[in-house]
Amino acid sequence: MTRTSVVSRSLPGIVLVTAALLAIPNAGAAQGWVEPTPRRGLATVADFHVARVATTIRATVEGRVARIEVEEQFRNNGAETAEGTYHYPLAGEAVFQSLSLWMGVTEMRGELMDAERAKVIYDEIVRRRRDPALVTLAGHQLLRAQVFPIQPGETRKVVLRFTQILDRQGDALRWRYALGPDDRSGARPDIRVTLRDAAQFGRPFSPTHTLAISGRDDSSVAINGAAGSDVELLLPLRSSAPGLSVVSHAPAGEDGYFLLYVTPPDVRESERIGRDLTLVVDVSGSMSGSKLEQAKAAMQQVLGTLTPRDRFRLIAFSSGVRTFRHEFVSADPVAIERARTWTSALVAEGGTNIEGALREALQRDRRGDRAGDNLSMLVFLTDGVPSVGETQPERLAAMASQDGSGTRVFTVGIGTDVNTYLLERMAHDGRGAADFVSPTGNVEETVGNLARKLRAPALVDLRIVSSPVRVVSLEPVRMPDLFAGQELVVLGRYQGEGRGSLVIEGWRDGQRVRVTTPVEFAVNDVDHEYVSTLWAARRIGSLTRTIRLEGATPQRIDEIKALALRHGIVTEYTSYLVQEPVVAAAGPASSSNGTRRVMTDASMQLNPVTVTGLSAPAPPSAKAQTGRVAFEAAQTSADFASANTVSEARRVSERAQDRSREHRAAGGALSQKVIGSRRFEQRGLQWRDAGQGSQRVVAVEAFSAMYMALLKALPELRDPAALGDDVLVAGARVSIRLQRSERGTTGGRDIRQLVKDFRGA
Repeated sequence: MTRTSVVSRSLPGIVLVTAALLAIPNAGAAQGWVEPTPRRGLATVADFHVARVATTIRATVEGRVARIEVEEQFRNNGAETAEGTYHYPLAGEAVFQSLSLWMGVTEMRGELMDAERAKVIYDEIVRRRRDPALVTLAGHQLLRAQVFPIQPGETRKVVLRFTQILDRQGDALRWRYALGPDDRSGARPDIRVTLRDAAQFGRPFSPTHTLAISGRDDSSVAINGAAGSDVELLLPLRSSAPGLSVVSHAPAGEDGYFLLYVTPPDVRESERIGRDLTLVVDVSGSMSGSKLEQAKAAMQQVLGTLTPRDRFRLIAFSSGVRTFRHEFVSADPVAIERARTWTSALVAEGGTNIEGALREALQRDRRGDRAGDNLSMLVFLTDGVPSVGETQPERLAAMASQDGSGTRVFTVGIGTDVNTYLLERMAHDGRGAADFVSPTGNVEETVGNLARKLRAPALVDLRIVSSPVRVVSLEPVRMPDLFAGQELVVLGRYQGEGRGSLVIEGWRDGQRVRVTTPVEFAVNDVDHEYVSTLWAARRIGSLTRTIRLEGATPQRIDEIKALALRHGIVTEYTSYLVQEPVVAAAGPASSSNGTRRVMTDASMQLNPVTVTGLSAPAPPSAKAQTGRVAFEAAQTSADFASANTVSEARRVSERAQDRSREHRAAGGALSQKVIGSRRFEQRGLQWRDAGQGSQRVVAVEAFSAMYMALLKALPELRDPAALGDDVLVAGARVSIRLQRSERGTTGGRDIRQLVKDFRGA
């Protein structure tokens, strides 16, 4: 590993140090911190009141190079003058440029200096502060700068600049910025990325956070909610063919996880797949007022997405059924203008004749009315249950599924009076999606987003045809179609390990198209834990929908419980996890005087997981799946099943948690935290991994030599270690208990064997 040569230039009061430690590949940097300067009267770190108050990160991407500037501000919240040293863990592959310390408007600058003792200094800081959170930053290069005395109430600014070469991930460039597990200050970092040559990239995508994209050619990217978790950003490279990128995660002792990101090609209008689009809109009396006005505005948006290659039909229904034309109409300017006039004249009245609307929409297929290889699509909007004609949702859903023409069906339920079974079944059988708009939601926005998404089909009937490993448990089970301007995110699991080509296949204009990317699936890969959490959210969404459509089975409910409890996802089948320690032959966990005894690995076992709180009743009949509860359950399933980022999945879970606040476990609610793909519950003084079963437990004294070595050998322990003084982390054949107790020391153990047992190698 290259060492930096000594470069020393004396500047008053500032010294910079870097060391080439065990580099973490592909990682960006992390936020820095200020370490107090040891002096008389400063008893503990708790007496040091310098806190970060703001972090701004600006990355400029030009070609494959990212130039990064980090600005951090620290304020002395104490009553006395504070002195300290600023530390910043720099990614191993980053090239340091400069670090500036600001005293008011005066900038003090320093240069890079070599220090062989940086690793020793770093470990000393971790042990002295006894702060496991700092261990998560180990493995980076370490910058150090002496901070001038900061007066009470004064704020000091530090600006750091460095460059990175972005890795290529399949057909995309990848940037990762490691924020660390916990900021503690509550200051939410402001992260923005500027693309100098945005024309070479497709639409940026993050599997971890939501993005706000603006500017010409989507050149400006703001990363929202970037606090307490690493940021991943993929920049797809523009191409005339679809692009593939694969990110994998393989935890110890189980099948791996992967995220397949498919970016659409640059499609010229002459190459775009044409559409036969049928738009069906409910105009019954319950749609009167703002709902109808929004629905009509949404129809106008849909008409605005049509091109000369498309054909369309408009159907409005209440007690009866009205059509713009009985047959498909080519989307020429005259037809579209007449359709706009017809739409504007719609009024709300009468009942809800869903049967009549479906029969009219499906007549086209019986007549064989199809334009070449156009993709047949049906968008169906309603706000109520059927009240005219056939009213049984099972029969209506069966009628829609008998179409047999490959029509893609997209349903939109408006308000809580809809029958969720019917809309979900139609979308499921039609290889589309169901959306639900709350009573206070915006119909125009929801349908407008759907119209833009479906505007330009690029590749249909996608499937994975070849992979170096066995692919299982795809979510969604059938890959959706690929549309221009819209990324496609598929989650799945794999068995084994291997390196080779991943090949997907689809169809365009009657021609088969194959797309290939080189991939490597590892049997142990601790990076990208977010992939497993995102897959779990998708899987839960799919399972809960299947239960409502096909019925509950013990296997389905057990799988939902296991996924929800492990990943900290709230569902209608789980609320709280209760685990009680069981003492083996060594005796009770408490002494006669009530003092808690520290249990060793030989004396500690755990009961299997027990779920209390929400019960798991069978789903209601198809006809009964209406009203607020059914609407919220269907909306949650749809949101989970369509989540493309971890932050989206977390928001869905938080909303579900808000809906179930009235549920409490026996003995009171339990503290819970999710770290990566692991869920921990606090019982007494201990944080316990929900995945713990009958594995034997090995206890390790916190901040001992073995502890430091173990966290370097098992990076997946670093974030959980920051939870508290006693943390139990479940492995494949052994669990590791990290605790601050003299009785927890386990010197002399074979770390290599412990790593193998933990990972199940």
